[in-house]
Amino acid sequence: MTKLTQLTAIIAVAGSVVFNPSFAYDGGDVVFRVGVANVQPDDSSDPLTLNGTELSNLGLGLPVTTLQVDDNAQLGLTITYMYSSNWGIEVLAATPFSHEISANALGVKAGETKHLPPTVSLQYYPAGAGSDVQPYFGIGLNYTTFFSEEVDSQLNGALAGLGATGNATLSLDDSFGLALEAGIDFKLNDNWVFNGVLWYVDIETSADITVPGLGKMATDVTIDPLVLMLSFGRLF
Repeated sequence: MTKLTQLTAIIAVAGSVVFNPSFAYDGGDVVFRVGVANVQPDDSSDPLTLNGTELSNLGLGLPVTTLQVDDNAQLGLTITYMYSSNWGIEVLAATPFSHEISANALGVKAGETKHLPPTVSLQYYPAGAGSDVQPYFGIGLNYTTFFSEEVDSQLNGALAGLGATGNATLSLDDSFGLALEAGIDFKLNDNWVFNGVLWYVDIETSADITVPGLGKMATDVTIDPLVLMLSFGRLF
């Protein structure tokens, strides 16, 4: 199942249960959800450059090289404050996600980074009259901060062959972007729910790799992940 299909499926199921009466949130309710969140980047990047020149144009026989970012799962949590039975404000948080970064055409692991993705969203719950299944949709703002960036020994070895005089360092810029979500709460009893939610998050960053003896490698990276979370929630 593709990531777009996952998002479409959740939206379709949510829309199909909007008018199933018997369970509702009220203004002033707080819903706390905690579970496993998986970040699945739909990533792409511009070709890597060295001092402004693409690696493939340096005359060293290097291919066009881009960066790729792998998936990662961590503990995720959300807190939603309901202003009414239809509208809520949600804050998304998580333990730090850790991602390996590959330089695909070079066939080496480039490095790794950690990130935190705090996100604030306005949510709409269409089944305001009540439903055993509460679908919701949200739109908000994401701030992604990167830290603990490291260059892998595989890339350092490849750079040493090009004349690097020491280990390289990696820096990734933080990102602001749009976040969209579609989710469903399944009522377990008066206080507990089971939840499934999918976010699309707009994340773009600039990667700078400082290489002693060679200069600076750089590229712009679009990550744009889908974030899938399955969780249990408690109504307060």
